[in-house]
Amino acid sequence: MRSVHRRRSILALAGTAGVLATTGAATVPEGRSRVPRGLLPGGQLDDFVAERAAADQFSGTVLVAHHGRPVLTRSHGMADRAHGVPNRPNTSIDLASMTKSFTAVALARLAEQGVVSFHEPLGAYLDGFPAEVAAVTLHQLLTHTAGAGRPGLTNQRPPGEAEWASEEEVWQGMLAYLRTLPLRFTPGSRFGYSNDGYFLLGAVIAAVSGQSYYDYVRRQVFVPAGLTDTDFPTRQQVLADTGVAHGYATQPVGGRVDVTPSLPFIGSPYHGVFSSAPDVLRFANALHGNRLLGLAYTRVVTAGKHALSPSDRPAPAGQRQFYGYGHVEALAGEHRVVGHSGSGPGRATNLDVFPESGWTVVILSNYDTTIRPIVELAQQLVMS
Repeated sequence: MRSVHRRRSILALAGTAGVLATTGAATVPEGRSRVPRGLLPGGQLDDFVAERAAADQFSGTVLVAHHGRPVLTRSHGMADRAHGVPNRPNTSIDLASMTKSFTAVALARLAEQGVVSFHEPLGAYLDGFPAEVAAVTLHQLLTHTAGAGRPGLTNQRPPGEAEWASEEEVWQGMLAYLRTLPLRFTPGSRFGYSNDGYFLLGAVIAAVSGQSYYDYVRRQVFVPAGLTDTDFPTRQQVLADTGVAHGYATQPVGGRVDVTPSLPFIGSPYHGVFSSAPDVLRFANALHGNRLLGLAYTRVVTAGKHALSPSDRPAPAGQRQFYGYGHVEALAGEHRVVGHSGSGPGRATNLDVFPESGWTVVILSNYDTTIRPIVELAQQLVMS
């Protein structure tokens, strides 16, 4: 994928060098509040991640930044075991469901321009859906309260998916399949995590912008955020590019297997963006710095709207979580944490932004072993 990036001149932007990530580097901003030693190289978080990596429980990159500047960047494990390629800070890793954050921001840009409205029904932008599905609103799709599509955690696959071999086949095949599915519950009555709901939002983006979903997100999110290691690579591009990590899925009988050959042809609005930890930081900096959206719409996207129960999404003790638009807002005492996670075979990711204190923590792994212990330790150290 990195070769694809380099060919895309639209992604080679001046100013992206402001967030450089060197393994183990620490840059403490002058005139800022004290940086806890536990977050610095050789500190508690760094040691804990190293211990997990040594035990083969983590492979990937952890990046901690303060007011937009990295204080810790550390990579472990292999991006491609078969060819002996290690993970590096700029290795792109499958973000899984963190992709939803990009989709939500892309749609919000259209809303800010007055092209779409969150209260409007899906049927105002797309046709061919059953009446009950066409009536769900963009707001309900964004907050996973629409009841559209398959359950969020399911092995149910669209017929013929394994044979789709182009962006157009993926797009048209998924839309044709989603047009056959009824609602799972009354819209607005509860939370039901829905990957398919975000695919429908991507289809709205494509319909109203006149561009493919992929091109719109590249031009309207990746470019203004200054992302250079981020794209929707095809399966063949992932296999061919040494700058992209293969995902290694845990097997029931032990060991791990490379799942890259079984990836779909390309990702979609709910999964399949590959990005590096420095690029995820750039995205967070651009969003919370109001460079992707104006202040008002940044707040609309990142603010929690639907209260989540522990069964909806497990939370650390004492936290209350709310789903916004492609972002989760967590409240822990006086602290607010905004971000999103992602998981699946051969991937586990998390972005936490602490808006009031200026901290950002990015954790990207090409293992599916849980990263929750790392996430929670980082949160404890930031909020201590």
